[in-house]
Amino acid sequence: MHVIVVGAGPSGLALALLLAKSGIKTTLLDAASTIDDRPRAAHYGPSAIRVLREAGVLDEVRRDGIIPGNMTWRKIDGTPIASILDDPLKRGPDGMTVLPLNFLGRLLLDHVERLENSTVKWNHKVVSIGQDEKSVWANVRTTDGQEVTVTGDYLIGCDGANSQVRKSLFGDSFPGKTWDAQIVATNVYYDLKKFGFDDINNIIHPTDYYMAAIITQDGLWRVSYGEDASFTPEQVRANQEEKYRRMLPGNPEPGDYKLVSVGPYRIHQRCAEKFRVGRVLLAADAAHLVNPFGGLGLTGGLVDVGGLAECLVGLEKGLAEESILDRYCEIRRQKWRDVIDPISSDNFRRVAHRNPENALVEDEFLGMVKKMETDVQLKREFDESMYDVCHDFTQYYRDKEGSNVSNNMSKL
Repeated sequence: MHVIVVGAGPSGLALALLLAKSGIKTTLLDAASTIDDRPRAAHYGPSAIRVLREAGVLDEVRRDGIIPGNMTWRKIDGTPIASILDDPLKRGPDGMTVLPLNFLGRLLLDHVERLENSTVKWNHKVVSIGQDEKSVWANVRTTDGQEVTVTGDYLIGCDGANSQVRKSLFGDSFPGKTWDAQIVATNVYYDLKKFGFDDINNIIHPTDYYMAAIITQDGLWRVSYGEDASFTPEQVRANQEEKYRRMLPGNPEPGDYKLVSVGPYRIHQRCAEKFRVGRVLLAADAAHLVNPFGGLGLTGGLVDVGGLAECLVGLEKGLAEESILDRYCEIRRQKWRDVIDPISSDNFRRVAHRNPENALVEDEFLGMVKKMETDVQLKREFDESMYDVCHDFTQYYRDKEGSNVSNNMSKL
């Protein structure tokens, strides 16, 4: 089997690594010249941690990253409302881990490049795709103007929100909505711990809502805040100092912090009408989008490729029928609809649309979080719910007699 993966972001790289380690030839195509270094997601939930473990990179992720402690919702003055209490030393083997996405990308790329049956082709922009009963192909344009065709057995679109693979299948159709909001992701050195902040903080406010979390071992913080949806990128950058001064504890002036990056973007809740059309499949942001609050976009994307790897490995080893790919399409869309979309939507509304003075009463989730501070059993049940985005596709495997079997990927 030869699988073409379009998009060498973390999800595409993780998929290529999982497949190549199982003996499947992979070719990764990406229009960029190297790993994307823009400030993006950094938090990997327990279900994503299982995929990183299966890919063989978790030890390095934990070596370079952070296992965070408490997550707290706060008023704009820093007053705590409710906290999910976690001790980094007691999170367990699947405990949330924090590492900026570009760092993870480099780790995954290093592992992929070590494998003889996996190739990464940078500066290869997919302009169209095609397929017939026996194969699938990507028509590619390189930066020097050459046009080449890459042919394989399956093609997986992991090429992000503006996926050319998805557009080749469905045109501009990407059902869902765009929020009337703009998020600005900033990376900054500014010690929020001295103001009593926890490792992860969600500030509830009608205009100055934000998330602040420490994301590197040397003290870099991600501060992602809401901004006027009508602002241009230039206006966003011009207003950044005032936003920081108004919303962050200590009302800092520019000389009080070191700003590393500023990245404004619009937020969406969208899901493709299908994740499979013949030999072409979609995963991660190419298949679905959510707002960043709660990290379900990143976690959901990694769980997508973990499940899709199970399906393709099952086909390669003769343990599954072609219909397992329809199961992938059906179940991953259902997980987005029933788990990822509603929870991530509530996460955003919680910080942007709730009255912080009444949040504990009006928001059922925050009321539960407050109760979890002293209810050990409730906290245990909440931790188990972190796996609701998962699905074991190896249950559809069969042995020679037709019974179900599983392999070492069955915990994904």
